[in-house]
Amino acid sequence: MKTNVAIIGAGPAGLTAGYLLAKNDVAVSVLELDPVYVGGISRTARYKGFHFDIGGHRFFSKSKAVDDFWNEILPDDMLQRPRSSRIFYGGKFFAYPLKPFEALMKLGIGRSVLCVFSWLRARLFPVQDPRSFQDWVTNQFGRRLFNTFFKSYTEKVWGMSCREISADWAAQRIKGLSLGSAIRNALLPQHQPRDQSKVIKTLINSFRYPRKGPGMMWEVCAEKMQELGGILSMGCRVTGCEFDEITQSWIVQYLDAEGREQSLEAEHVISSAPMRELVRGLTPPVTPSVRKAAESLKYRDFLTVMLIVRANDAFADNWIYIHDPSVKVGRIQNFRSWSPEMVPEPDKACYGLEYFCFEHDGLWDSSDEELIELAKRELVQIGLAKSGDVVDGCVVRQKKAYPVYDDDYARHVATIRDELEERYPNLHLVGRNGMHKYNNQDHAMMTAMLCVENILAEEKLYDLWQVNGDAEYHESGDAPEREHGSAIRLVPMRVPAAAELASE
Repeated sequence: MKTNVAIIGAGPAGLTAGYLLAKNDVAVSVLELDPVYVGGISRTARYKGFHFDIGGHRFFSKSKAVDDFWNEILPDDMLQRPRSSRIFYGGKFFAYPLKPFEALMKLGIGRSVLCVFSWLRARLFPVQDPRSFQDWVTNQFGRRLFNTFFKSYTEKVWGMSCREISADWAAQRIKGLSLGSAIRNALLPQHQPRDQSKVIKTLINSFRYPRKGPGMMWEVCAEKMQELGGILSMGCRVTGCEFDEITQSWIVQYLDAEGREQSLEAEHVISSAPMRELVRGLTPPVTPSVRKAAESLKYRDFLTVMLIVRANDAFADNWIYIHDPSVKVGRIQNFRSWSPEMVPEPDKACYGLEYFCFEHDGLWDSSDEELIELAKRELVQIGLAKSGDVVDGCVVRQKKAYPVYDDDYARHVATIRDELEERYPNLHLVGRNGMHKYNNQDHAMMTAMLCVENILAEEKLYDLWQVNGDAEYHESGDAPEREHGSAIRLVPMRVPAAAELASE
């Protein structure tokens, strides 16, 4: 079978590219591993009429192009939802973002005063050239608040010490937020600015959300793509991508839903598959140094235990971050707070308990029954349900949910990127796993949008690696030079002292 563009993965990046290409009369074929759901980690799973997210996805973007795309796909099905989240720590719930007076009451006067002094000390004597997550967050909040509200949860998510996580992730994940900005946000009246680029994402008060969950967006997008002539093949496992240097074309090998070997000839390949897996299957094979770099990339896996509870909702938050080290759960979602239409029975609540793990560790290899029992116990222990309230549940496992951002990942990604761009000119990497970059749904979509522009123009108009964490594009040279090139996120840099400026 032949197509102009073969797309690996039907997540936000893959389906954005597929729809836009089909809309421009380009023959496109999308191969998706999941046999049932499109949307990747942005899909919405279903169980006995209940809908639930794999991770939770707020639809908020600083990019007009992304907003316009969402409106085009779901013009009448987007709800405006209030944003609400809290932190559970020391047996108490704290609003997040921080409400200083509430924190003062719950932490106690003595601990609160020490936290403020710790923050002042960090502002006066910051860690110079912070390389780790711990250093960067301590500079923003002080060591005591870092230990209280960041350390435990972050280490649950990533399975490593905060000293091992690179600072560039912190700089983007908590971009623009500090204790000072949190206090100003709590004390001053909040108005959503017309210019969305001025909004600190961590402090947004509301967001849009499809009434049946994020998967609704991508299911409709897939339908629209197919109506335009695009092909979507579910349950397909890509086993290799062979590049013909003479014809500059590709043959993508895959196993279809019945396990039969198939191939697809294409002029271009767009991949949102994990970078490590893609590199393993390339022919001609990559050089040993690139193969070693790819094998060094790591991924964090993810479990969602969905529980149906016989009770009215015990909390109104979209989700609660669980910082208590006595339980394994990292975050708990309340799906009715995302959209009332997610929960079909008014006398039931539907919660999602999220567990971060590595594939084939003890948690991952536990049976569904064991995981449901664990989730029940921990929900009761935290105080969000009573014993016997849970009436049913199910488990969803998500492999490679998050690329791991250790100190070496940027160097490995840059090594891989350089060779792929030189040797495989019609191979395009998009999305979170495809580029091994931390990004949200809108960022993944923007990389796909610009990729489509490049393909339609038959030239490289845009460098996809210049899309930042706010789905905004920066021309090469507009941003400061960074170690290992633009494949990494911005890292916080120390403001030069007056004496240094004067000497330049």
